[in-house]
Amino acid sequence: MNLKTPINEVAGVGESHAKLLGALGIETIEDLLWYLPRRWDDYSKIVTIREAKPGEAVSIRGFVKHIANRRVKNGMNLTEAIIADNSGLVKAVWFNQPFLTKTIHLDDEIFLAGQIDFSFGQVQMANPSYELVKDDLESGPTHVGRIVPIYPETAGITSKWLRTKLMPLMKYIYSIKDYLPETVKNEENLIDLPAAIRQLHFPENPLQLKKAMERLDFDEMFLLQLAVLNARKNLSKEQAITVPYNEELIKKFIQNLPFELTTAQKKAAWDIIQDCGKNEPMSRLLQGDVGSGKTVVAAMVMANVASSDSQAVLLCPTEILAKQHFAKISNMLKPLDIDCALLVGSVPKAERDELLIKIREGELKIIIGTHAVLEKDVEFWRLALAIVDEQHRFGVEQRSALKKESLSTKTLPHFLSMTATPIPRTLSLTLYGDLDLSIIYEMPKGRQKVITRIIPGEKRTDSYGFIRKEIEAGRQAFVVCPLVEEKEDERKSVMAEYEKLANDIFKDINVGYIHGQMKTEEKELAMSRFVSGETKILVSSSVIEVGVDVPNATIMIIEDAERFGLAQLHQFRGRVGRGSHQSYCLLFTSSKTEIALKRLTALVNTDDGFKLADTDLEIRGPGDFIGARQHGLPDIKMKNLMNLELISRCRESAKHFLTKHEISEYALLSTKMSNFDKILNLE
Repeated sequence: MNLKTPINEVAGVGESHAKLLGALGIETIEDLLWYLPRRWDDYSKIVTIREAKPGEAVSIRGFVKHIANRRVKNGMNLTEAIIADNSGLVKAVWFNQPFLTKTIHLDDEIFLAGQIDFSFGQVQMANPSYELVKDDLESGPTHVGRIVPIYPETAGITSKWLRTKLMPLMKYIYSIKDYLPETVKNEENLIDLPAAIRQLHFPENPLQLKKAMERLDFDEMFLLQLAVLNARKNLSKEQAITVPYNEELIKKFIQNLPFELTTAQKKAAWDIIQDCGKNEPMSRLLQGDVGSGKTVVAAMVMANVASSDSQAVLLCPTEILAKQHFAKISNMLKPLDIDCALLVGSVPKAERDELLIKIREGELKIIIGTHAVLEKDVEFWRLALAIVDEQHRFGVEQRSALKKESLSTKTLPHFLSMTATPIPRTLSLTLYGDLDLSIIYEMPKGRQKVITRIIPGEKRTDSYGFIRKEIEAGRQAFVVCPLVEEKEDERKSVMAEYEKLANDIFKDINVGYIHGQMKTEEKELAMSRFVSGETKILVSSSVIEVGVDVPNATIMIIEDAERFGLAQLHQFRGRVGRGSHQSYCLLFTSSKTEIALKRLTALVNTDDGFKLADTDLEIRGPGDFIGARQHGLPDIKMKNLMNLELISRCRESAKHFLTKHEISEYALLSTKMSNFDKILNLE
């Protein structure tokens, strides 16, 4: 037998168990050794019965003086045993496990592990773990009398069953090859990988367990940082089009704006323009809270690209946002005589074919679109800059598809990602660590703080009165629901809420609706009616989350607000407060749970997107920040993604390693690191 031996050849693992293990991804002995515990119970303290204290988790060793089954009034089966040692007696009780009387017999020597309690004046252990004392146990007991591993379980596969199968397989651990270079282990004072895996399964003591956990935690972050920094190193070897700074054009662009740029906007634009002036491809992330003015920055840098006879493309997650960006940016670039093209799925074939020819021949300099830009037949003559808005909404393959070589230059474009979802600092250093960072930390002058309130069920009627007053004053309102159609659960749906508001509560007011399942033309019509002011209340799904700009809308109502993530709620809130009137965000909820109210209160108390992002990361995990929870990504532990000290340590270690070595020199390390490449924006 060896590490590659199929799991069904292990003693005691039949076909049925092998099938269950297969569902957990365990096909071989090596897979089983890598199936690590999720927590540990410390039963290493072995005491006499007299020494055991109530509430303490301990192990005791004694002889069985009595064991029997009996039924109690509610039909439950109790197995009761009396265990004795030289210091006294303890009663053990198991619920609905009558088979124990066939396993445990009178006068057997036994270990019990669990919590000691007093019941009716008697020392007792309820549902303790147990193990018969055997003389041939070289390494001591497996399930008690030690720090005991608890594994992720499934029907038919318990932690006790796993421990029983794993203990005899420990000898194979030392066949596992350590992928971490000796220099890194020595510099970071880390134990070998086989020793770490053994200690995680069967720790000798708390110190050894801590060292084992430190080794695997370090590995996870080190490999991720290595992938991030290696991507950056590889990108620096590529060539990009050098875009010179056109000072005269940029001055003219700024002079024609109907508002003054913030200092943060100017700095972000300058950073991007400088990066585009190099022959090494830029890879930059532009973060700016909702309404901070990222679109203006994008328009400015695209104008600079167009002035150098090169092309720039802006990719948006939805047609609504693409068309809005197209209208805004076209208007900003009009005084500069720079034309934009819109390439979205709904463009008629004849018009699309004409656009593709102009893009291929370099006649069109600025292209704004959706996923339609990623189609294989879209070819750029001289693509110098690719921008993705809300880049965390795109998968790795989609982002990579934008990095196409230009037909005339065979170079990669400079790459700019924009997001209105503030990314926690720890994630910026990990998942987006291959990108330089620009942050628009100021809001444009005149932007008022949106007043946010939690509205419980009993206050709903009062809120409708307030909404009516706002609409009578000439304002408009969004109503966001978590579902499109009504289902069996109690969540609000767009269509049911629309019917209620249009036909009952606001039947004298023009109410409309919009959701992602509507045809493109229908969505456009619904949105244009709201923008023009014809529709006063727009009931919507989360389709309006990103970028929709209606300055006259002053009320954002979010139904079942507790059903959304904090970052998403913050995005919804950002749809109002874009004009000169005071705006409001009303969080409708019927939930009374502590965690739901805690999250909503966080939104009420701060409009700082970065603080909310940290809270959201803790609550929801990193998946929504990475992209659409892609399959095959390593399972990054949340505690590591929140550990700035560990991230910084691993980043420095990876940086130091890469200054002296190429990944290709280390085959095992390269293979292991490639698992993390999927997270990053790589070719």
